[in-house]
Amino acid sequence: MRLTLLLSTSALTLASAFAAAPTFSKDVASIVFNRCAECHRAGEAAPMALTSYKEVRPWAKAIKTAVLSRRMPVWLADAAHSASFKNDRRLSQSEIDTITAWVDSGAPEGDARQTPKMPQFVAGWSIGTPDQVFEMVEEFAVPAEGVVPYKYFQVPSGFTEDKWIQAAEIRPGQRGVLHHIIVFVQSPAGTETASERTAGGNMLTGFAPGEQPLILAPGRAKLIKAGSTFRLQLHYTPNGKAVLDRSKFGVIFAKQAPAIQAITGSAINFAFKIPAGADNHEVKSSYTAKVDTDILGFMPHMHVRGKDFKYTVTRVDGSQEVVLTVPRYDFNWQLSYELKTPIKLNKGDRIDCVAHFDNSTNNKYNPDPTKDVKWGDQTWEEMMIGFFTYTIPGPAASSVTQSAVEQE
Repeated sequence: MRLTLLLSTSALTLASAFAAAPTFSKDVASIVFNRCAECHRAGEAAPMALTSYKEVRPWAKAIKTAVLSRRMPVWLADAAHSASFKNDRRLSQSEIDTITAWVDSGAPEGDARQTPKMPQFVAGWSIGTPDQVFEMVEEFAVPAEGVVPYKYFQVPSGFTEDKWIQAAEIRPGQRGVLHHIIVFVQSPAGTETASERTAGGNMLTGFAPGEQPLILAPGRAKLIKAGSTFRLQLHYTPNGKAVLDRSKFGVIFAKQAPAIQAITGSAINFAFKIPAGADNHEVKSSYTAKVDTDILGFMPHMHVRGKDFKYTVTRVDGSQEVVLTVPRYDFNWQLSYELKTPIKLNKGDRIDCVAHFDNSTNNKYNPDPTKDVKWGDQTWEEMMIGFFTYTIPGPAASSVTQSAVEQE
């Protein structure tokens, strides 16, 4: 009798533990679908899809390892020394604990009827169905091997009137041989702004590992002037197989003239030289606001010697606030950081950027630690750009003058 009671008690305990264990359908699917599937689905950048239990189950242990180490989802900002960002990809501790407990309990599916629906994705696009799609005028033959210098292709907009862009997304034709694509806007001759005359350019949107498409909130948009040309910068990385590439990008127009115009600006340093062997070389850059403005977000950019990057807002009165720190910069992940609450800059306030570079043998990605390194397009050269998105009043507002816009 006693043995029967013990067995019954053990069975109830096991049943209770099993019932309490998280299941994919009830507990884990919502995390994976909402935090991973944006990239982990057919046709996107991630190497495998995670859109069903059947797809997720073989990767359960790897997923546990990735989330415990916070290697995935990728997020490089230091939470302790940065502002709050609305696109923060980090999982909460509760989400990490749920995934860990699920894997430790054998990664059960549970009741499939409880599985939530996947977020609605438009096939091939993250921004939804574009209003207009632009494509390279002709294909580019990417060789099987060797080094391909950055390529630039002109794509006429065909706009006969000014257009306002609320969202834009690049779709690479041959993802396996493309490190990045940037779409710059070149206004008609004589109408360029200061930002269009720098290497930072008037950037519309970009594609790179980890970079998200341009999606602006309603009432905000980027201006594309009538007669403008899109200038595509493509960084090809041959992978052993010759292919033909014809990449494209799509845009969604604002429904009406916006109250706020968004612009991509940059704090750039062209003049640096990183000495051979230097393991912590510092480079600085700054941007001074010419009009009162709001800052919407940041995107630091360096190449393979990039080590860390910091943005600080310096006020006219000398007070300072660190707004973004990336302590372990990774060229493989080109992330943008979109502020939950815009940062207001008054005319004369500065964005100060500080970056460090490792040009020593300690850097396993360093192409040649025996050479000094200067500014250049290629990956074995370096860049130091503190991109940021800022705003000025748009046509639906009433305060800014065209001269102030042109100074920007």
